[in-house]
Amino acid sequence: MKVIISPDSFKGTLSAVEVAKSIQKGILDVDQSIETIILPVADGGEGTLDSLIASTGGQYFTVDVLDPIGRVIQAQYGVLGDKVTCVIEMAQASGIMLLQDDEKNPEFATSYGTGQLIRAALDRGFRKFIIGIGGSATNDAGIGMLKALGVRFTKEDGSDLENGISNLLQLAAINVSGLDARLADALFTIACDVDNPFIGERGATAVFGPQKGVQEYQVEHFDNCLKHFANIVERQFSIRLHDYKGAGAAGGMGGALIAFLKGNFHAGIDIVIDAVQLQGHLADAQLVITGEGKSDLQTLHGKAPLGVAKAAELAQVDAVLLSGGIDIKARPTLQKYFSVVESLVDEEITTQQAMQEPARFIRLKTKRIIERYIQKGDD
Repeated sequence: MKVIISPDSFKGTLSAVEVAKSIQKGILDVDQSIETIILPVADGGEGTLDSLIASTGGQYFTVDVLDPIGRVIQAQYGVLGDKVTCVIEMAQASGIMLLQDDEKNPEFATSYGTGQLIRAALDRGFRKFIIGIGGSATNDAGIGMLKALGVRFTKEDGSDLENGISNLLQLAAINVSGLDARLADALFTIACDVDNPFIGERGATAVFGPQKGVQEYQVEHFDNCLKHFANIVERQFSIRLHDYKGAGAAGGMGGALIAFLKGNFHAGIDIVIDAVQLQGHLADAQLVITGEGKSDLQTLHGKAPLGVAKAAELAQVDAVLLSGGIDIKARPTLQKYFSVVESLVDEEITTQQAMQEPARFIRLKTKRIIERYIQKGDD
């Protein structure tokens, strides 16, 4: 019997790799002869780098960069096992998890560190990139990243624009003559699971700004600042970001990648599934186990477990969903995609217990699932 183990992280408790190892222990508790393949997954947000590197036998590189509020930190990027494809996770350098609540500063939070990661990867000779843009702390339209790569933003008098989103209203021109020439040969695939436009009621600021510290009274102002930036981009480069699907992702980083680095959007989970060659591993498997911290109706809209389930369906392999919690409203629909839908939290295990000892309960629940699966096969 061969079982593929492909969970996402249980956010706030365990990484995808740690979840996968706990599942593996539960399987082997039943029968040491069961073949297990660990292929942790993600959907483009935080944890995408670790999942891809772990699943492909890749390599990490560590770089000194600036975090969203200008502090020097160490961040990582990686290269897949193919030694060609570089993975940049925006959350590593410009992520909201790097800040305490009282440090969130959407006026000045910058994506500069993400640009530094890209530049460091270019220095090592990489030209094929997967960029995961989930979990950002920024609403700067990717301008910080572009500055790190050599783009200049100037006012009417030709002087450089000062930092700060509000100063975008003074933007007169974008000078790309200094853009790193090596980018001309680079290919950027944007791993993202949202399709929000750059501005407007579904745009970067209105939808994602509040979680980054944007106050209600600031939303319209910030949106106008991004609109002015988009107007300049359209005027100079004939690229209309305003209503471009996905351009509003990560505080407008999606738009910057589209307009200046010729990036192409793909669902994060689809990129990961392709990179870890999940379909090939499923070809001779009997079961795949996936999961996440909490499964709800959002799981049905491009989240990692659904992507795994669809891959399993193509391979005619049974799929198991084992998550920290399952929204009761989503359970009937989830059961259409998974043979088993199981939550750590149940009549015996409280949410607090599951959060305190997730590895233990994942192992225990997995053991029970495998025992039932084998028993069902013997009937």
